[in-house]
Amino acid sequence: MIQIFKNKNLSWLFLANFTSQIGSVVGMTAFMLYLLRKFSNQPYYATITELMYTLPMIFVFFLVGVVADRLNRKKIAVNCDFISAILSIILLITIMQDWIYLSFGILFLRSGVSKFFQPAQSALLQGILTEDQYAISAGLNQLVSSLFMLFGGAIGTFIFWTLGVEAAIVIDMISFIASGLFILLAKVSKDITNPNGEHKLKDLKFTLVLKDFKEGIYYIINHSLLRSLISGFFLFGVINGGFSVMPSFILKYKLAPSNYEEMLIYIGVAFGSGVLIGSIVGSMLAKKMPLPYMIISGLIVSGLCVIAGGFSNTTYAYIIWQFIIGLALPIINIGLGGWFPKIVEKKMMGRVQGWISPIILFSQSITLGLIAAFYPSILKIEWLHAIVGASLSIVGIYYLFILPKFLRAESIKTVKVEKSVNQ
Repeated sequence: MIQIFKNKNLSWLFLANFTSQIGSVVGMTAFMLYLLRKFSNQPYYATITELMYTLPMIFVFFLVGVVADRLNRKKIAVNCDFISAILSIILLITIMQDWIYLSFGILFLRSGVSKFFQPAQSALLQGILTEDQYAISAGLNQLVSSLFMLFGGAIGTFIFWTLGVEAAIVIDMISFIASGLFILLAKVSKDITNPNGEHKLKDLKFTLVLKDFKEGIYYIINHSLLRSLISGFFLFGVINGGFSVMPSFILKYKLAPSNYEEMLIYIGVAFGSGVLIGSIVGSMLAKKMPLPYMIISGLIVSGLCVIAGGFSNTTYAYIIWQFIIGLALPIINIGLGGWFPKIVEKKMMGRVQGWISPIILFSQSITLGLIAAFYPSILKIEWLHAIVGASLSIVGIYYLFILPKFLRAESIKTVKVEKSVNQ
């Protein structure tokens, strides 16, 4: 893990990812708490906030992958950061003026811009790393995410308590600016930033966008392993949608209504600690255990723990379950992050990523919409946990039947190649 930091470009992209994440976590945590405090009798406001993060993908999903593969990937990532910083300033003004619905609109726009960032960032990372470094990089990214889970929520809550939601949004703005500057410092060759040749925005005619969009789905359909992996991603959106609001809701409306803000910090620390330890364990397992089996075991274990956690009767029991879930989730992410770049061509990464995000975010948006409509009148918090946990386990069981055969085929292919080389 330390060795790959000798690659200066990776270091700059790592710092960009770091600064961008901490601002987003701090700002969104504070905004969620602001809504729960100011509109305590209207929990659907918190759900709408999460919905503003997912819905934009429905409007831009056909563009994000094509843009990442046709335009300069570095410029896309930088512009996404700087535009997000400007929108953070506008968001700050709407909050100060108490224009809550306009705040939702700005969150929607900022989220729409950010959807172009991930495919470009993923493609840049794939280009500057060797195949042997993919799993290490995935472990490193997971480690960073765990640190934000460990400290980001707590920092966001502390800033909200002491300085208010406005200060948290300012941190958002600064983090996006810093992230964009770090990406500018990375010196990436044109074969990575423009693998399909140089194009400008005016070149993206409707026919070209449609052609590239269709190429992306045909590439996935004709790639049996990729198709099998992505087919399980729809339920990941259900999982993400539930996880984004479940801890806040179960604390405020069941386990700790009088001090839920304080308990959210403890849950963040427990979950983040689990993810931090799980990231280290997962990075070691990636060298000794086939990646598909890491994905499968992590999904089934975490799913069962989510179900059990939803029926907790004390805050401390729920915190323990969150710690265990945190241990299991990095194993899934490292497995997927280490395997995915190996099976996707570099020139197609943007278009493949452009299909993954809408699949996940579409189901995430549906989930959040259903939660906003049916919680708590019809859907109880225990059954919300049960649905999310079952989704995790179902994907794990599906992969258990599907992925091992690809692993065996891959092993046979490797043996044949080695024999032909020896001969």
